[in-house]
Amino acid sequence: MLVHQILKLKSDDAVVTVPPGTKVSEAAKILAERKIGTVVVSANAQTADGILSERDIVRVLAQKGGSVLSDAVDAHMTTQLVTCGRNDDADAVLSTMTERRFRHMPVVEDGQLVGLITIGDVVKARLTELAMEKDALQGMIMGH
Repeated sequence: MLVHQILKLKSDDAVVTVPPGTKVSEAAKILAERKIGTVVVSANAQTADGILSERDIVRVLAQKGGSVLSDAVDAHMTTQLVTCGRNDDADAVLSTMTERRFRHMPVVEDGQLVGLITIGDVVKARLTELAMEKDALQGMIMGH
């Protein structure tokens, strides 16, 4: 399965972005309201400058205390982004996410942000694929 196939299966393929300078507290509010785990930091909502996740916020809160909520997201975002393309293999994406211990990966084509894929998206797609294979094999065994 390829990344673009998974993006098509998502009920909401919009990427939630915030501009640099947004307060961490505002990003946290967006995460809570939208029930998502990350926002992409982007000056133009078309390219990814960085990414800020729930884990990033919790980590910096534990290290520096509540005052970080008034900091800008760009002070705490991950800037060394690991991205994938629409034609990348989902198993390779899953492997990268697992090895590097993150759950969200921006999908970028020609420098433009075209989607965001989560480890949950990949696992769900893989389970669907396995269920279809199982059904096909059972059908062959039963003579259907």
